[in-house]
Amino acid sequence: MSEFHEAMPHGTLEEVFPDVFFVTGTMRNEFFGSMWQFSRNMTVVKEGEKLTLFNTVRLDENGLAALDALGTVANIVRLGDMHGLDDPFYVNRYKDATFWALPGMGMEGGLAANKVLTEDGPLPVGNASLFTFKTTKRPESILRLDREGGIMIACDALQNWVEPDRFFDMQTTATMTEMGFFTPANLGPAWVMGAEPQANDFARLKEVPFKHALCGHGSPLRDNAQELFHGTFKRMFGI
Repeated sequence: MSEFHEAMPHGTLEEVFPDVFFVTGTMRNEFFGSMWQFSRNMTVVKEGEKLTLFNTVRLDENGLAALDALGTVANIVRLGDMHGLDDPFYVNRYKDATFWALPGMGMEGGLAANKVLTEDGPLPVGNASLFTFKTTKRPESILRLDREGGIMIACDALQNWVEPDRFFDMQTTATMTEMGFFTPANLGPAWVMGAEPQANDFARLKEVPFKHALCGHGSPLRDNAQELFHGTFKRMFGI
């Protein structure tokens, strides 16, 4: 048996912006005492022949072939503490790649970061900046690409689940509907419960300009992402 989690059903790599790719797959695990099945996303940024993976989702053999056809995986990046299931697979497969993570993250499979993500330190991609949450109980960050007016690559803090997709099962759909997960430009409900972010973080986040958001959950949010998320910050924190 493989030491890594198996590849679960997923879609195809889609180029959502020039040299920025997005794929949706499956997450299946136990939460709150029951099994949940829902979707999660990986973002891939291409710079020349180098690829950087954010919020890894293990792809099947066809998916890996499509990934390898894009270029060479040079960086594997963990932006949020609650995502990391498939990091060990990619770190093992692409042994020359650099694994990046925030300080204090609980690592899958005993991994250790090759490089630590900080706001004032080096980043895995060029023309980018990092926003880190300061008040949360679990490490979380958002990487802003300075392309197309600002693309936010988020993990759990920002989500855009509008409706359940084909990677959900019926029981999880019902549960997550009741819990309010299917809300455009939302903050992740499970993340809010577990990380307990405070208003100060979102006051700082409002100072970061952007137009688009590619989140760990939900569909890409284009053009008016900042306006919609600022409305969510006001609704939840009064800022």
